[in-house]
This record gives sequence, structure tokens and C-alpha cells, in this order.
Amino acid sequence: MLLEREKELESLQRLAGRVSSGAGGMALVLGEAGIGKSSLLQTFTAPLKGQFLVLQGACEDLSTPRVLGPFRDFAPELGADVVSAIDNAASPDVLMPMLLGHLAAQPRPVLVLCEDLHWADQATLDLLKYLARRIAGQHILLLASARNDELPPDHAFWRWAGDLPAASTQRLTLPLLSPQAVATLARDAACDPEELYRVSGGNPFFLSELLTDCDTTPGHLPASVRDAVWARMSRLDAQVRTVLELVSVSPVALEEWLLEAVLGEDGHDAIDGSTDSGLLQRASPGHLSFRHELARQAVLSGLRPAASRALHKRLCKALTEQAPTHARVELARLVHHATGAQDAHMVLQLAPRAARQAARLGAHRQAAAHLASALHFVDAVSWTGEAAQLYEDWAYEAGLLRIDERLIEARQQAIALWQSVDRPDKVGLNLRWLARTHWYRGEAKEAERYGLEAIRTLEQLPNSKELAMAYSMRSQHQLLQNHPDSAIEWGRLALDLASALDDQDTRVHALTNIGSAKLFKGDDSGQQELAEGLQCALEQHLHEHAARIYSNWIEYAVVFKHFALAERLLDEGLAYHHEHELDAWVHYLTGWQAQLHLEKGEFAAAAALARQVLDLPALSLIMRLPALTVLGRTLSRQGEAEAMRCLLEALQWARATGEAQRLLPVLLALTEAAWQAQEPDSCRRWLEEAGQFDLSEVNEWDLAELAAWRRRAALPSLPAGQCQVPAPRAAESTGQAQAACDAWLALGLPFEAALALLDIPGDAAAQAMPKAVALLEQIGAAPAAALARQRARACGAQAQLPKARRGPYAAAREHPSGLTRREAQVLELLLDGLSNLEIAQRLCRSERTVEHHVSTLLGKMGATTRLDLLRRTSTSLRKN
Repeated sequence: MLLEREKELESLQRLAGRVSSGAGGMALVLGEAGIGKSSLLQTFTAPLKGQFLVLQGACEDLSTPRVLGPFRDFAPELGADVVSAIDNAASPDVLMPMLLGHLAAQPRPVLVLCEDLHWADQATLDLLKYLARRIAGQHILLLASARNDELPPDHAFWRWAGDLPAASTQRLTLPLLSPQAVATLARDAACDPEELYRVSGGNPFFLSELLTDCDTTPGHLPASVRDAVWARMSRLDAQVRTVLELVSVSPVALEEWLLEAVLGEDGHDAIDGSTDSGLLQRASPGHLSFRHELARQAVLSGLRPAASRALHKRLCKALTEQAPTHARVELARLVHHATGAQDAHMVLQLAPRAARQAARLGAHRQAAAHLASALHFVDAVSWTGEAAQLYEDWAYEAGLLRIDERLIEARQQAIALWQSVDRPDKVGLNLRWLARTHWYRGEAKEAERYGLEAIRTLEQLPNSKELAMAYSMRSQHQLLQNHPDSAIEWGRLALDLASALDDQDTRVHALTNIGSAKLFKGDDSGQQELAEGLQCALEQHLHEHAARIYSNWIEYAVVFKHFALAERLLDEGLAYHHEHELDAWVHYLTGWQAQLHLEKGEFAAAAALARQVLDLPALSLIMRLPALTVLGRTLSRQGEAEAMRCLLEALQWARATGEAQRLLPVLLALTEAAWQAQEPDSCRRWLEEAGQFDLSEVNEWDLAELAAWRRRAALPSLPAGQCQVPAPRAAESTGQAQAACDAWLALGLPFEAALALLDIPGDAAAQAMPKAVALLEQIGAAPAAALARQRARACGAQAQLPKARRGPYAAAREHPSGLTRREAQVLELLLDGLSNLEIAQRLCRSERTVEHHVSTLLGKMGATTRLDLLRRTSTSLRKN
């Protein structure tokens, strides 16, 4: 696919048209290696081969260039006398007129194509210049290509190019591909288009090699790219290669003063030679960087370990000892080069400082990386407590990104080391975090055991912030076990101690527990605690606490059907988590965003978001389970065969947690699926399992849904509880199906509204079934819609049913990411770089309508901005 070369192709086609009319000319196609010069010329010449005599030749990268190499390639097509003249080294005075005469005598226009003139010998350049000056009135078109990035200003090529006749010569310099073009080319590959653009720089050769190889391992380098860069390096002077190697070990642009400090007084010529090579560029005044990240990786991959260490050591020494007074050397850079130099003392000294700095700025991924660098040298620390602190700090920062076995190992290492230096306060702190980590993995028993052990350890010491947080963690555990009263009691104990100790960290954590427990008890005043906690967390830059508040509040808003509140908090929360690199929390919120779409009957968006989460590697159980449950229930409502596999897998994981809040949604989803399949025995089996839990403190919405399904399955009613029954469920339970339907629609739940109508018995069902069918078919709930039509036929209301139609929702079901035809159209135009106004003009729609489509696309793709949407398009759309 030839992208973003339309202008150059049109210029060549116009030139060919003039040549056909007898106005000969020349075109010089310039660009860096791999920019697509050959592809452009092949695309241009292919359709001309019937109309033109196409003569093709090329120069080669030989130690001594072939004399007249391109002309030797096509000389046989011009006659034996031309071949003989070249082979016998005829003088230019003989050869040049002979060749021009043969070209001019052809019965059809002639296209002479000479590629790679940067490797040309002088005789080839002279012959081309002779022809270019004499073809203005001939049916001859000369095409030549050259790499302008590898030629220094004093190269013979530039003198030759300057002597070409300006009136009949065109120069076409090919630009790098744009991010939009890269995204288009990457659409069918399992690669992140944003990352592809970053590492390839928009170079088509590098890009095509990456797409062909498409190993998604970070830093992967195709052998073809590596070999191409190594070949270019082999032609350079040793000093120039040294400059390239120095720049390759730095992911950021290197200052020229730094290179001069390392290379000495003779470094100026080598620095200039490195930019002349075409591999480096002056990214900004006084700074050198590779033109393409892949080229840097290729040079770096060619360094032997000892050579790499030596380069890092030289740069580290210059940065710390020879930096000008005005130069600001960042800690992160020093850590990078100290790590590369294997300087354990410097890494252990600087990496923790760099990590604290990054964490304060919300860059938790970088903070974890710095601490990981320090842990490589943990055996070199002089004090055991320092090693323990490194494990502890890394576990915290890494835990904001991913929950895995390494986190548990790091906490256990920290506990053992703190025990060895008699620090029970630190032991208690890490036990508390170990409890939290096990909870994330769905290991409720281990979580409770470590949480109580933390409290016992810390209660033996004077009151402390660690003890206050241990109490708050116990409160949180009780909250998660659906014991809100106990959660509030432990939370207030933690809050009192935190207030006495002026511990804002624990105060926010305890407020989150208390507020969440109140909300799930049906006490709306809990929002005050969450709002107070969130304000404090944001002001104090307590990133994880803020993330947790967003998550709990959003979960409450979705479960209690406050959809406007949920949407507002999702927008805020996702933006905050992305900004502060809280990846683990992003995935959790995305699962609840999918749940919100499911509740609203937006099945395609729900499935797309759920799959987006499930496609992530090494996902913790707590992050995976909500998304898996949503996907299973969504597919069930759509009648997809994959639904039961998802729900049974979710059931397996939910049972492992031992938490009713995890298991009850899965059992309700399985009950609904069995009801749709008209399997009453299965319905009762799932409901009976749900009834085995202590339901006394289950939230009112889940409890009311359980009661509704028991009523539909003709099972005994649940014991009367103390919690309030939500209005739609109360109407259902008293036989007021139409009122229940209206209440559900007012809340924004069309599927539940239709099910309320399906509960209408006897003759009254005839009037309700057409509306139920319309609601269900509008959202694509095929199995339930089929049941509604079946009941309509049974009560004689078939004639009143809406006509079955596929409509836009059918298109959405067929699209891999649940997009309607119009949304897919808008996405294509976004990928082409069009603005909302331009898209509106192209589609003959209002700009407001296009804005609505873009907003819907953001939701379906789980993106927060247009840029984020374009990045996700080549991964989420393709996988889904």
C-alpha cells in the first residue's frame, strides 16, 4: 500500500504526459534509505510499460563502483553496438552521442530509470548530465533516485545535481510517513501504531519490516533492520562509529558538549561526520540523536557487553565531572548510565532518589523501573535495612501497575529482612500490604490471615500510623466481605487513631471504607465521606487512594443505577489514572465502564471494553473477574455461543475468592442465561447456590434482583430484610409490571424494562408483548426477544408485533468492535486525519452529529481522547 505519495506520483505522471508530447525531462527522487523511492518509481512505471520503452538500471554498493553500471544493465535492449561501446570503453565523445541517438530513434517514448545514484561512478553521472541537457525536445524521460541523507555537502553528487538543467528537471524529496499513515498500515497487525511510529520514525522500510516481523516484545529488532544499519556503519570512519555508539547508549539526545568532553579536541570532525552519515540528526541546537529509534537499537545491539559498559562509564564520568555550570543533569539519566556501567554504588545511591522524584510527579512506571535497577545490585548494600526498603518501595510502585507473584516475593523478602534487624513496625507494614496483594489475587483467606497478623504485630508497639492503617485495612477487608457494619466500626477506629497522629494517608483510606460501606448499606450520606476523602487525596497527591475512591464510588453508582454520576466519575477517574500511570486501576475502571454499557443495553460497547481488559497479559483475578462476568452476560443477552464458557470461567474464579460480592453477579448472570435458554432446572440450581450465602448485608439492588429471579423460577421468597427495595423491583414484586417498566426506562435500563413486561400474566400480556419485543430487538437482545415473540404468539398478539429488522444494531454485532456502519465510517476518516468539521462535510452531516459519533467511539473503544482512540484502533478493533 503506497500512502502519502499521491503528490509525488501526480508530479511524475504529469511529467510523463509532457514527455509523450515530445517535451522530454528529468526527475530526481530523493530521500533517506528506506523512504520508499523504489516503491514510488515502481508504482509509477508499472502502468507505462505498454506505452513507454522502460529501461531500468541501478548502481551498487561496491568497494569500487561499476563504470556506467546502470547503462550496462539495459544496454542489451538498445543494441549490440551500445553493448560493445560500453564493454570496449569507448570515449565519451563516441558513447554519449550514440546512446542519445539510440534513445531518440525509438518508435515509442523512452523511460530511463537509474536508481541509487549515491553509489554512482563519475562516468554514469557525466552521461546522465549529458542526456539531461539534450532531451528537452525528445520523447525521453530520465528518472533517477538517490539517498540524500548519506551524502556530505562536498559529495560529487551535489555538484552534478546542481549542473542539471533547472527548466526540465524536477526534484521530489519524499517525506517520512505521518502517524495517521502508520496507523493505517498497522491496522491488520498486532502492533501498537503509536509505538510503531515512535521506533520507525515513519520510515516505510523500518515500518514494513516491523509489521512483517511484528514481534510485540519491547525493544525487538528485526534482523533485516539491524543488518541494514550495520552495513551503513561499516562504511564509516572509526571515530564516527564511536560517536554513533555513544549516542546509541543514550535513549535521549546527547549534548555536543558531552560528546566533545568524551572524545576530546579531535571530536568535532567525528561529530560532523556522524550527521553526514544520515543516521544522526541535530534534534535541537547542540543535541544529537538518531533519526530513527530502530537505528539506535540496531547500533546498540551490535555492542559487546564490555564495550557497552565502557561507553556508559565514559558518559557517566563526563556528566558528573565535566558538565558546564548551566547544564542540568537529570537523576534518571545518571541512573541509566550508572546501571549500564554496572556501577553498583552509584545506582544504589541515585536510583531511590530518582524513584521518589518520579513518584511525586505521578510517573509510577518510571519509579518502579528505577527501583528495579537498584534491586539488580541489592547484594552490594552495606545495611540490611536498605535492602529491605528497596524491596518494600519497589513492591509499592510496581503494585500500582500490575499484581503478580513477584510482588508477593518482594513483600516476603522485605518482611524477612526487617525481621532480621528487629523492625516489627516495618514487618507489620509489609504484612498489611501482603494482605492487600493477596486480596487483589482473589485469595481472601490469605488476605484475612496476613491482615490480622499485621494488627497483632503492630498492637504490641506504641500507637503508630502503621497500626492505624492496619485497622483501616481490616475495615476494607470487612467491606469486601459484605460486612458493612463491621467495616464502619473498624474504619472509625482507624480514623480516630489517624486523626490523633495527623496521618492523612490513613485518614483518606478510612474515609473511603466508611463512605463505601454506608453507600452499599443504602445510606447516601456515604458520598460525603468519599467526596472529603477524594479532595484530600487529590490535594495531597495520594494517587492510589484517589484511584480507590474513584473505583468504589463508580462501582456504587453503577450498581445503584445512578448512571449520570457513574459517567461523570468514569470520565474523571480514567483521565486521572492515565495521567498518573495507574494502569491496574485503569483496567478495573474499564471493567465497570463495560458494566455500565451493559446495563444501558449498549451490548457492543460493553463487549468491546470487556475484551479490551481481558486481552491484557498477567491480569490479576480482581481485575479480570468483573470484565469476564460482563462479557459473559453481554454475550448471553446477544445469544452468542461463547457466553457460557465466559460465565463458567468467571464462576470458577469467583468461587476462589469466597466473596459474595464477586460470586453473586456471576450466579445471577448464569440464572439469566438459563432462563433465556428455558432451562428451569439450571435456573433453580444457580439460585440455590446463591441462597447459601449470608445475604443479610448484600446491597439492596443485588438482593432485589436475586428475589426477582427466585420469583420467576417459582422458588420460595427470601426472608424479609431490613434494606429498602428499589422502586422498579418493588413494582415488579406487587404485580405492577407497567409501572416497573416505566421506572426501569427512567433509570436507563431497557433490558430490565422489557423483562418486567414479560412477567405480565394472562390476557394482559397481549398489550405488553409488542413493546417488550421492540425494546429487546432495539438493543440486540435476541434470545429474550425470541421469548417475547413466543409469548406474543401464545396470547394472540402476533399481529401487533413490530416487523423484525436487522438495522444498525445488526451491523454493530457484525463489526469486531461493535461499531455501527456510520461509526466505522467516522473512524476511518479520523484515521485519515480529518477534523470533526471535515468529517461532517464529507458525510453531509452536522458537526454536532459527528461530535456525537466521536463521543460514542471513545466510549466503545475505552479511549479518553482522540489520540488515545487512534492508538487503540489497531489493537482493540483488531483483537475484538
